[in-house]
Amino acid sequence: MNTNIVRPTQIRAGSIKTHWSIKLLMNFKTSVVGVLAGLLLSMGSVTVHAEPEIPHYSGKARLGTQTCGGSTCHGAVKPWANSAVLQNEFVTWSTEDPHSGAYKALSSDRGKRIAKNLGIDDARQEKVCLDCHTDNVPKELQSKNFNIEDGVGCESCHGGAVEWLGLHVSGFGQREDYLNAGIYPTEDPKARAKLCLSCHLSDPRKAITHRIMGAGHPRLAFELDTFTANQPAHYRIDADYKQRKQQSSGVKVWAVGQAMAAQITVEALMDKNRNSAGIFPELVHFDCYACHHSMEEPRWERRESVNIGPGVPRLNDSNLVMLRVLANAVDQPMSARLLEQTRALHQSASEGQEATLQALAELSTTVDALVETFAATDFDVKAMWQIYDSLVSEGLKGEFVDLITAEQATMAIGSILAAIETSGAAEDLNPYNEALSKAYAAIDKSDSYTPANYTAALKSLAAARK
Repeated sequence: MNTNIVRPTQIRAGSIKTHWSIKLLMNFKTSVVGVLAGLLLSMGSVTVHAEPEIPHYSGKARLGTQTCGGSTCHGAVKPWANSAVLQNEFVTWSTEDPHSGAYKALSSDRGKRIAKNLGIDDARQEKVCLDCHTDNVPKELQSKNFNIEDGVGCESCHGGAVEWLGLHVSGFGQREDYLNAGIYPTEDPKARAKLCLSCHLSDPRKAITHRIMGAGHPRLAFELDTFTANQPAHYRIDADYKQRKQQSSGVKVWAVGQAMAAQITVEALMDKNRNSAGIFPELVHFDCYACHHSMEEPRWERRESVNIGPGVPRLNDSNLVMLRVLANAVDQPMSARLLEQTRALHQSASEGQEATLQALAELSTTVDALVETFAATDFDVKAMWQIYDSLVSEGLKGEFVDLITAEQATMAIGSILAAIETSGAAEDLNPYNEALSKAYAAIDKSDSYTPANYTAALKSLAAARK
């Protein structure tokens, strides 16, 4: 059966895009992220490495994308026959992958407007812009073939090649040797989440702020598995790939991505250098639409898990909501604890900084534990359906009345259905696909989003299970 679970070529929610020239979702193909195996919490025998530093901070010299782009390397016009790898990876990146245009976005009309609003003469010279829109390593780490205008290139994700390129070209060595030489393990969900979220959410050394968003930068809406699926694939998961690299199901990638996004947000809220902007809190961590919406039509609705009244700016807890649903499939007491701690965090925002920091400290311990739990968990089809049912149930209770949470829930359901399809389970997924299309339509534009329309789509997703 080939249902091809829908993940639209673009989700529009106001001006949602990853960057102003990059569509939020494009060129979708069903994600074949890995192979589903075992029961919950099954662990294989793996070599434990020190947690890798993301390439941006690794201090490794860059050789430039030209080094990878030769016709006998990764610059072939079409895939090679009888080759372990496609050999056209550079062409795919340069012609189809939005990352290759990230630097050019800085000189677009919108890029220039944002720079002007921020008082920046040229965004192409500004570190806060370059750190995410290109491989902005120090001059001393740039070889003669390195070109900062290449945007987010090969070494941005795979790491500075100066120490591993020789091994790579030789064709000798196992994956372990490449990791020891410093190549970045993008196949590992935790490492991938850490890398992608450093730009698509923030990290302590290159954080996006409400000031940047206010200047016109699009809202960052990111979900690791969906974005992995929509990035034009420059690899294929075949027998050779499976022999060399770790494989993880799309649901595991989604779970780890949600847990680490929540972890990063909690850490930012606890960091005195990032949690405030003058007399105001750093508003980038709050739900945009708690403040930014038309006053002509009332939109506020109570959420029981938040339990705060109208008029109180609400933290963006979409990742925490997804995390609670996930935890319910793995550890129900922990899910209950997460609900209690999230509610305490929301309430503490009206009680003062000391109460908020205390609530964050307690929440942080739970979130950190869930990162490790999901990184060590494989989800079988039964567990996937359990998570699906939980997502739909929570939504029908009113937990997804906010657009940002509804977006995350929709992408989550898409990830689950795609993974079930990939597993080969004998399920007719056409009814789910039709219902999922309704959910994507309901979140298409922020100015027309209503909880009622999204609830109707959730009812269709619930009906598909009967």
